[in-house]
Amino acid sequence: MAVFYSAASMSGAFSGLLAFGLQQMDGIANLAGWRPETASFLKPKERKFLCQRLRHDAGTKSGKVDLQDKFHWPTIVAAFTDWKIWLAVIIYWGNTISIYGFTYTAPSVILGLGYSAANAQLLTIPIFALGMIGTPLITFYADKHQARWPFIVGPYCISAIGFLGLLSIPHPRLPGLTYAFLFCIPVGVYPPLIGLVSWVGNNLAPSWKRAVGMALLICMGNFGGAIGSNIYLENQKPNYWLGFRFGRGISVAAIIATVVLKIEYQHLNRHKEAEGTEEEVRAKYGDEELTQMGDKSPLFKYII
Repeated sequence: MAVFYSAASMSGAFSGLLAFGLQQMDGIANLAGWRPETASFLKPKERKFLCQRLRHDAGTKSGKVDLQDKFHWPTIVAAFTDWKIWLAVIIYWGNTISIYGFTYTAPSVILGLGYSAANAQLLTIPIFALGMIGTPLITFYADKHQARWPFIVGPYCISAIGFLGLLSIPHPRLPGLTYAFLFCIPVGVYPPLIGLVSWVGNNLAPSWKRAVGMALLICMGNFGGAIGSNIYLENQKPNYWLGFRFGRGISVAAIIATVVLKIEYQHLNRHKEAEGTEEEVRAKYGDEELTQMGDKSPLFKYII
């Protein structure tokens, strides 16, 4: 089990080592560390796609992201003072607060419906299996439609309904309905996390602000686990009023935060468009200046 669970950490370590080594080779034999525009193993369409993606990241037509940009305190401060990141932390908590304690209390809820301890454990399998299936399915459609916010709000609506149902119905008298509402929690709180992390990452620039902003989001977001593991009280089982109310509340808060974030991104995009066409913007700013502006660049469009 230890080897199995350490595989992800090990792969992360080796990927970082490999990326570091390739980056150190930058300039050897006059070759850049990453040259998608001339990579022979890529098809022309793939090369064009990668260059275009990098261009959107950097706000420049050069097709390059400045991976050598130096550390600047103002960039770090910009990440910590960006209220949109802190709003995203609330959305992140919709996952961590809801699921951490629920994972361990779901068997107790099922046990309270009259099932044996062994069967209660078995009956949790399809509940979390649905979450496992729903996560890649929902994220696939989010990528297909190039949209983030509706695929965050939608699942959280499901989890809010699930918590509301678990609070409202008499558990022992309606075991089937109680069990059905349990399915709403994993499928409602697992998928939004994937969309949120990619959403925030896509909308942060330059690279230092993105790195610090993502670290801040994940670090503060995971503090929700400390809350979630302490709100399902032993003396409240199998109803867990406090835990289910917290879950319902944070799901609704995550929905509201997502809608507010979406509206703000739309407002900022409209403001950028009002600055003029790309030609007018480039006449006013140079490529280097646009890159240094990061997500404040008029050419940087926020993903919605």
